[in-house]
Formats: sequence, C-alpha cells, structure tokens
Amino acid sequence: APPGDSYGVLPRPCRALVLLNPQSGAGRALEDFQAVVQPMLAEADIATTVFITERPNHAHEKVRDEDLSQWDTLVVMSGDGLLYEVVNGLMERPDWEDSMKKPLCILPGGSGNALAASINYYAGNDHVAKKKLLTNCTFILCKGLHTQMDLVSLSTASGKRLFSFLGFGWGFISDVDIDSEKYRRLGNARFTLGTLQCLAKLRVYQGRLSYLPAVPEQDTPPAPKDPSAPVTNGQAGHVLLPAGTEAPGALPTDSLLVPLGQPVPAHWTVVPEEEFVTVYAIYQSHLGTNLLMAPAARLHDGCIHLFYLKAGISRVALLKIFLAMARGTHLDLNCPHLRYVPVRAFRLEPRVTVGIMTVDGEALACEPVQA
Repeated sequence: APPGDSYGVLPRPCRALVLLNPQSGAGRALEDFQAVVQPMLAEADIATTVFITERPNHAHEKVRDEDLSQWDTLVVMSGDGLLYEVVNGLMERPDWEDSMKKPLCILPGGSGNALAASINYYAGNDHVAKKKLLTNCTFILCKGLHTQMDLVSLSTASGKRLFSFLGFGWGFISDVDIDSEKYRRLGNARFTLGTLQCLAKLRVYQGRLSYLPAVPEQDTPPAPKDPSAPVTNGQAGHVLLPAGTEAPGALPTDSLLVPLGQPVPAHWTVVPEEEFVTVYAIYQSHLGTNLLMAPAARLHDGCIHLFYLKAGISRVALLKIFLAMARGTHLDLNCPHLRYVPVRAFRLEPRVTVGIMTVDGEALACEPVQA
C-alpha cells in the first residue's frame, strides 16, 4: 500500500445493504449478484439485504432518509450512476460527516464501470472485464479492507452543489457517454459504437478553461520538495478554517474557489485556447473498463487529473488517442492537441449553452461550473 494510506477492516460477521439496479447495463445485475456474488459473500460471513431500485433517485432517497446504523457497509451493484446517487444522497443528510465514514463498495453491474475498473487497477490486479472484474471486486469486499477516497465538490452557475467521485466532462467524451445510452444493452461495446458515431460528426466547443495547478507550472522556479511527498499543499487540499466558522452539519467550504461571477484568482492558469473538442477532469484511473485515462491517479491523491483536447485535431489522431487509451499509452503519442495537467481545482465557462456536460456519467445542463 502507498505510504500514508490507512486501512480499516469490516467486522465479521458483517451486515451489508446491497443497492442494486436491475435495469443497469445489459440488465443482468440481479442474476449476476445471485450467481457470482452471493455465494462468495456467504462464505465470507457477510449477510446481505438487497434493495432493488425501481426508478431514478430511488437509491438517493433511501440512503438520504434511512437509518443506516444497522449496516456495516453499503454495496452498490450497478454502473457508476447508482453510486453517484448514493454519494449525493449521503451528502444531503444532516449527519453526512458520520454517514460518509461508512464504507462503500462498488460491484460492477452496469455498462460503465469506471470506478470498479479503477479499484481493480489500484489493487494491482490484471486488467479484466465482465464476470472476472465482478469476481475481483467481490473478493475485495470479502477481504473487508477499506480506505479513503477523494470526492470532488462541483458547483454550477445555477447554484447546484454536487459531489463527484469519478469525473466531470464536456464535449466529445460526454456526448459519447450520453448519445450511447440507447445502446446500453451492448454493455461496454456501447462506448465503442458511440465513439465512432461522435467521430463522424466531430464538433468544436467554445469556452474558457482555468485551473489551479497541483504543482507550480514550468515558468515558475519549482520549490525544492521531498520527492516522496504527495503533490498537494496541506491536508489533501483542505485549508484549515478557524474553529466555529461552520455550523454543525454544514457542508464543507470550497476553500480553493471564488464565486463563479468573479474572475479566477491570479495564481490560477487560464488556458489560452478557447476552442475544444473535449474537456475531461477525472479523479480515478479509468474512464471505462477499457479506458485507462489517468494511469497516475490513485484513490486518495488529492488531485484532479485534467485532460483537454484542443480544436484542430484530425479524426484519425483522435481515434488513435482512444485506441491507445485502452492501454493507458495515449500521452506517449505526444499529440500536440492533447494536454494533461494535474490540478487541485478548475473552472469551465462555456461560451454558449450547447453541448452536454456530465458528472460521473450523468448529464448536466451546460453552464459555467467549477470544482
């Protein structure tokens, strides 16, 4: 394990609440749970209560309103969308600070299983998909080790405050995610088909992108630093506030951000280009089971891995990047249109409200956002 990561262990016997979306992915989550997961959990002395979601936001309401003290862990068997509901439901509780300490487990049951693929990668397992990935993730649950994960606080111009564990996107990647929804019965192949369709009608998106670099940019002399130290200032990027500034139960303050109506702080970087094919801020290694987007990412690195593709890239070059991303070698192509920078915060101000924005694969209205 990386230094500084502390692990907790689930109790034995253990009581798990399993939130399962029977419609997710190719619609096999319930059968897979019964055939693959349940026998393994029974052997590991993990007793399960299965809650089957019947509609969007069902899981959100359940974890927001339910007394969770009877469960030792919450298990999400679905795609990333259901975990997004769970995280945001927990963050709406008056006791969110305690609720967020309850271990969460993701078991891949959707067509987009980015977090499950990321955790499989962090665990040092071989790259696998489908049933093998499900088995690996169930093994991780059976072992019962849990550790911290970063969340990103995202605010929109219309006043929404969202909590995200995977990534925020705009442009090409978000279009693929949402346009391919109609092919979800194909499982992971939906993203390949969606990519080809979006490549055919390649669009350019106009807006301003700004960020707070995680490490000082090249033109400033780098401060001497301990090479083993993580690249964040302070505790995982939190600024300590004077005691008593927050009401009990208040959500954490976005200490690195100024209000969206104001210009970004002077020590931020404003990207000179204003025409993009896509912008994607990812905090885990994988964007999908076969897309290793940020090989350097870790669960708890205090870092947002910001990628952007500038306008002017050819379809061939774009396709090459996506093919290389299967192995995580896209940055080795040295494509002049592709930029990657580790950041602690970012802001995106679209010039017009066309185009889809996504957070953890869920669609958002297109408007200025910062995180």
